[in-house]
Amino acid sequence: MPRPYQPAWGAQSILVLGDSLSASYGLAQTSGWVSLLQQRLAAEKFPHQVINASISGETTSGGLYRINALLANHQPKVIILALGANDGLRGLSLDVTQSNLEAMIRRAKRNRARVLLIGMRLPPNYGPAYTEKFHRLYEQLAVKYQTQRVPFLLAPIAGKREYFQADGLHPTAEAQPLLLDTVWPALLPMLRR
Repeated sequence: MPRPYQPAWGAQSILVLGDSLSASYGLAQTSGWVSLLQQRLAAEKFPHQVINASISGETTSGGLYRINALLANHQPKVIILALGANDGLRGLSLDVTQSNLEAMIRRAKRNRARVLLIGMRLPPNYGPAYTEKFHRLYEQLAVKYQTQRVPFLLAPIAGKREYFQADGLHPTAEAQPLLLDTVWPALLPMLRR
């Protein structure tokens, strides 16, 4: 059984809890935006260590099931919470999605971790009421719990087919620096606290 991650002396950990968009689906692990984040932190002399606990296909229910052990093992100072896309793509209850995200935010805060909530958008074929409610729930949670928020992770590549793999869902290696550039401005103030 692998030993729990122990950050280097003086290092603060950043836990990324996401789905395939954060788990480098279809790519080499080193080319995903989360790996690029670790490289940028090192280049900019931040002492933070990134732990990527993202799993392809993960839902908010799966994240909620795993979060207590992750908090105990890694004691992160920052959690990047990038879940919900699979809930939406499966047409799951948005009340349950919201409740799960809310529970994860509360648990993170109880453990004195700051939360960066990564929002998503759904394709229009789910109907305007569902897609709009899905998009709004991230904003509502960020306001309610005073967390940092990225409105839409895929904003810089949405509608640009050349930045997606053959499945049309997962970004290419070339898109990963753009995803990091979308996350970085919201994350940076959290690192300087």
